[in-house]
Amino acid sequence: MANIFDVAKYILEKKGQMSTWKLQKLCYYSQAWTLAWGGEQLFDEDFQAWSNGPVCPDLYRQHQGKYMVSDKNFLIGCSTNLTPAQTNNIDIVLGDYGDDDAYQLREQTHSEDPWIVARGETPSGKRSDAIISKESMGEYYGSL
Repeated sequence: MANIFDVAKYILEKKGQMSTWKLQKLCYYSQAWTLAWGGEQLFDEDFQAWSNGPVCPDLYRQHQGKYMVSDKNFLIGCSTNLTPAQTNNIDIVLGDYGDDDAYQLREQTHSEDPWIVARGETPSGKRSDAIISKESMGEYYGSL
């Protein structure tokens, strides 16, 4: 199975350098829509409902301290680990969200149930390590 680093590498190879915020959100939407379209996860890693939107802690640890990243920043991950069906799904996501800036993507995720429900009563701006369940992602995006 592919991992989030394979997906991040693929996104960066396709779209070039971007902010870490944007990369996190594009990985999130790649997972969410893959779950919605086929019911299967793209990778095992989880996203948490951080104050700035969905963040995968595993991916965060790889880019921590950087604002902008490119595929050269990721020594782990290999886009060739993805199947043609997976890259097709990611390409669709990049077509829909890839030109949005990080702040647009942040606001979008803040208006959607998976992040809202996972945050629960956590006040705005406060840290949360609540996991955004893959089930909630698949159900929500599958219903759109």
